[in-house]
Amino acid sequence: MSPQDRTRQYRERPSRYGGGAVLWSSAGGGSPGLVLPDGCMDLIWHEAAEALYVAGPDARARPTGAAVPGTGWAGVRFAPGAAPALFKVPAHRLRNRLVPLDALLPAERVRRLTGRIAGASSPAAALEGVALRLGEDASAADPLCPELVEGLNRQCSVADLARHCGLGERQLHRRSLDAFGYGLGTLGRILRFQRALSLAAAGSPLAEVAHEAGYADQPHLTRDVRALTGLPPTALLAVRDADRAGPPSRRAP
Repeated sequence: MSPQDRTRQYRERPSRYGGGAVLWSSAGGGSPGLVLPDGCMDLIWHEAAEALYVAGPDARARPTGAAVPGTGWAGVRFAPGAAPALFKVPAHRLRNRLVPLDALLPAERVRRLTGRIAGASSPAAALEGVALRLGEDASAADPLCPELVEGLNRQCSVADLARHCGLGERQLHRRSLDAFGYGLGTLGRILRFQRALSLAAAGSPLAEVAHEAGYADQPHLTRDVRALTGLPPTALLAVRDADRAGPPSRRAP
């Protein structure tokens, strides 16, 4: 498949929802790929089924199309910790799951939202509007989430973050499960993996990637990537290059 064809397969842009959310669309097809853990949750539209889904936070890679086959997808990917208030469910209940939206919100409301997207000339734009409407009725997300993500990206320890927030580690762990779907140790590992993947995809040597991303050394990087994805870094990058254009993280399920 040519680069132009791959570009048509997958597109994304910052969403009007704000807060780091991204609007993406995928025509499907192409070579099989992986959905990689990124700490995020998505509101997803499946065109063939005319159905809305919520993708919970993944703790490990899974194949695209593993949950619901078919082509034609759009999604709003929310920043870590932002979505549980939107769907009124703790994130850990959706960990490693793809569930119909009407399992979380009233069925009649979901039918109205589904009809609005199905009748739109641009399902992706209509989906973004649905996310904005859901956001109007949502309670506020845990205010600690951005600070915790920032601290983990600075490679702060969980103990240091707990002290900074004035919380016990157990209390912080419970809040992290509700907001992110897993504890801060797991989230930090996933964010570090994503940093490494971005650096490697940009062409940095793996030894340099390991140092910059926060691994002890290159073997540590290799072990962690294999544990999260089932592949060593070089093989994972090859899958990424053969997959649809777009970030090596969240795509159609």
